[in-house]
Amino acid sequence: MAQSTWQVFDLAQIKGKLKGDAVEYLEFLNVPALNCGIYFLAAGSTDMQAPHDEDEVYLVLSGRARMRLQDAERAVGPGSLLYVSATTEHSFFEIEEDMTLLVVFATTPPDRS
Repeated sequence: MAQSTWQVFDLAQIKGKLKGDAVEYLEFLNVPALNCGIYFLAAGSTDMQAPHDEDEVYLVLSGRARMRLQDAERAVGPGSLLYVSATTEHSFFEIEEDMTLLVVFATTPPDRS
């Protein structure tokens, strides 16, 4: 079956599929050039991320916390759009409110020769 050239996603439906864990990632799109998911962090939880091999973009949909990017820190909340380059140490901390984030990873497409 050929892969569709476009898709439409309903974020409310995707969020409804989360299991309710304190820290949870649910991937909903995985194609050769990128993948996307919803990342949930409950208030007071610990974000245990390790640096990724791909560039990444976060869009904070709801909640508030602080973000640490190597030596820098800043407050983030709804509407914050964050770019993190591959292999950069980063994490969310002081999670004040349940956070839901849209995450987009840029992947290296397979060799198409």
